[in-house]
Amino acid sequence: MNWTFNEIVDFLGDNNFILNHVNSSHYYYRGFVDGKLRQVCVPLHGARSIKPRTMRGIILQSGIPKDKWLAK
Repeated sequence: MNWTFNEIVDFLGDNNFILNHVNSSHYYYRGFVDGKLRQVCVPLHGARSIKPRTMRGIILQSGIPKDKWLAK
C-alpha cells in the first residue's frame, strides 16, 4: 500500500473529510464516520509515498474500515 499525500487527501475528501487546519507540514482533516467526529493528521511528504506505519495510523485515526482503504 504505497499512498502519497495527494492520494490520501483525495480519499479523505471522497469520504467527506475537510481540512481543519495546518501546522507546519502536517495537515489536519475532520470528518464524521459512523456518527463520530474524527480527526486525521496527514504529513506532507511531497510526491514521496507515506511510510506503512504512518499509513496504519492514518487509517486508525480516520475510523474508515481498512478494507475500504484497500479497495481504492
